[in-house]
Amino acid sequence: MGCSNCGTANGKPGGCQSHGSCGTGSCNRMNVYDWLSNLPIHDPSSECRVIEISFNQGSRKDFFRNSTTQIFEKGEMVSVEGVSGFDVGTVSLTGELVRIQMKKKSVDEFHPDMKKILRRASDRDLDLLKQNKDREKEAVIRSRAISRQLRLDMKVSQVEIQADGRKATFYYIADDRVDFRELIKIFASEFRVKVEMRQIGARQEAGKVGGIGSCGRELCCSTWLTDFKSVNTTAARYQNLSINQSKLSGQCGRLKCCLNYELDTYLDALQQFPDNADTLQVAKGTALLIKKDIFKNLMWYVLPDSNKQYPLLIERVKQIKKLNQQNTVPDDLGAVEVNTGKPKEELVNVDLTGQFSLKTLDKADRKKRDLRKGPPQQRRDNGQPPQQRDNRPPQQRNNRPPQQRDNRPPQQKDNRPPQPPRDNKPPPPIKKP
Repeated sequence: MGCSNCGTANGKPGGCQSHGSCGTGSCNRMNVYDWLSNLPIHDPSSECRVIEISFNQGSRKDFFRNSTTQIFEKGEMVSVEGVSGFDVGTVSLTGELVRIQMKKKSVDEFHPDMKKILRRASDRDLDLLKQNKDREKEAVIRSRAISRQLRLDMKVSQVEIQADGRKATFYYIADDRVDFRELIKIFASEFRVKVEMRQIGARQEAGKVGGIGSCGRELCCSTWLTDFKSVNTTAARYQNLSINQSKLSGQCGRLKCCLNYELDTYLDALQQFPDNADTLQVAKGTALLIKKDIFKNLMWYVLPDSNKQYPLLIERVKQIKKLNQQNTVPDDLGAVEVNTGKPKEELVNVDLTGQFSLKTLDKADRKKRDLRKGPPQQRRDNGQPPQQRDNRPPQQRNNRPPQQRDNRPPQQKDNRPPQPPRDNKPPPPIKKP
């Protein structure tokens, strides 16, 4: 559980303290905001006794009947009936919104075969869940290797093991039908579980894996989108988008689902544009339509022997089209001025002569020359001209003749009277007045 209100302490979930109205959306992927949680229940007998449980961080959800007298809140971990055992999931939705979800997914509330909630998840249930979840990564790697050895044209996308470890669901992707009768036998003997094979599409795989889209947000298929409608390149053409496969494709390799989000708005706006207006006859020749600005109600044309683009209003295009049907050719297109909102940049000639100095280059060259000559102690006389330098070795430089040495005692070298030796006694304290 992701939000701080329903955090886990000592391995035990504290439950959703917001009573189902958590607005963070971080408890699981397909989180649903319970906006009916604060409404009072007038008839307890008609209260919905079905609870929606999410598994594997919201990638799979199912409905379970609450036959106990316990009241479960959103975010609690519960143990439910599984295949030949039990499974552990998270309460994702309670109350009247469950009926709306069941109606949306065509699930009968009073179906006799609906599985039941057993109890709140105990420490032992949570330990078993953690142990079996740790096995899923190794199961994915091993199952892919086995399918490759059998030369099956399929890809194992994800493996979900039940909390008690008695059943495993293998989600796979395949273009055609796959004969995996031998594969199921190997899986059952390899993992010692009851095997269930479930085929999914590329969009469902992207929703289970998750990720960040080109818009900078988390993928829609892994957060809220459950119904995947068909998307084709016609939606991109209606929105005047360039048919670029790399830009229009999502992480699943298919066209992005968000191409359908604004398609209805574009279709409504395109109804105002005239049909069969690809060419217009004017005095200068045949004008060709190159693009449409849907929300500015502009149509851009170009004349022959010219690269200039002329924006025309929809009313003007309809007028020219009507004149052409009457065998009348207007003198010009009647283009309008379009304000792009960007100020025009004026070109100014600037004289840059004399604004650069070569001193930095001279310093760099001087530094290189000094490094070639040697370390600094060998270049003490660089300030003297070459004819005044003393090139003798150091032994001869220090061997001056005796008559040049000053052998007088120190007290005669300095005319000042000798100073008495200092003692290390501290100075006397200063008396305050």
